[in-house]
Amino acid sequence: MDFLNAFVALANFVIIPATAYGAQLALGALGVTLIYGILRFSNFAHGDTMAFGAMITILVTWGLQGMGVSLGPFPTALLALPVGIAATAAYVLATDRLVYRFYRRQKAKPIIFLIASMGVMFITNGVVRFIIGVDDQRFADGERFIISAGTFRDLTGLEEGLAFRATQGLTIVAAIIAVALLFWFLNRTRTGKSMRAFSDNEDLALLSGINPERVVVITWLIVAALATLAGVLYGLDKSFKPFTYFQLLLPIFASAIVGGLGNPLGAILGGFLIAFSEVGVTYAFRKVATYLGPEGWEPSGLLQLLSTDYKFAVSFGILLIVLLFRPTGIMKGKAL
Repeated sequence: MDFLNAFVALANFVIIPATAYGAQLALGALGVTLIYGILRFSNFAHGDTMAFGAMITILVTWGLQGMGVSLGPFPTALLALPVGIAATAAYVLATDRLVYRFYRRQKAKPIIFLIASMGVMFITNGVVRFIIGVDDQRFADGERFIISAGTFRDLTGLEEGLAFRATQGLTIVAAIIAVALLFWFLNRTRTGKSMRAFSDNEDLALLSGINPERVVVITWLIVAALATLAGVLYGLDKSFKPFTYFQLLLPIFASAIVGGLGNPLGAILGGFLIAFSEVGVTYAFRKVATYLGPEGWEPSGLLQLLSTDYKFAVSFGILLIVLLFRPTGIMKGKAL
């Protein structure tokens, strides 16, 4: 029984939260890796693009909630999500026309695009904070738990209760569906194959008659959908605060680079690797150790490697190691 209690505690505080967080990072990293693989620059505005999409979705959600519209056990934000995706798509296409297309026609170096994306990042962050404010915003409704700790204890008779939040389950299911649709699109449709061809060899793709501007537009549309979905899922699971999405840029880029920048499978692998590393290193294993140790024994310390205040330092450390010893990432993406 103690082993089962230890496993439930580990699932409650490490396995389930890290899986949900990993799914959110994977969706964010997929957007980064698509931009790098197809448009060939590191988009530092991606975190704030997630914030922009989440902001629009929140505003529409509040409007629907004010009119009494709901989805019952599911978050009302799911109804508002298409509006958020559409608004984000319009925004990223506008920034491409106003900023990136000029440098693309000038055949500017990737570092110029990176600097331009930083400008877009600061502007987007300012717009989001101006519209919705700088404080935490909560917009989740519907059922709170798939199973609560008390219900789990009653069903199993265990001392430790498992609390599986509905937003965690929604995040995992939505990420699986989104990733499956993305890989189907890239591998089974003519447009997706043209995007892959453009990514592999731009000159050969142009000679084959592929329209580069169409590839750019489709890429931004996909990135807008992924960014909005990732931003909304993160906000539902935790809370929405504009500056948090700016901070998320580090673990998202770490996920993409560790997995292999430009490789979609690598982005997914990197997302879960970073998430489990952050959560595992900052979790206090005292309760788990107490269950697994001799009866009556209890460790004197928290058995925590790092405080949660240093969570992002874990991402940075892993990123640094990968850049030093394997710059192409685990799945051999494009070298930096």
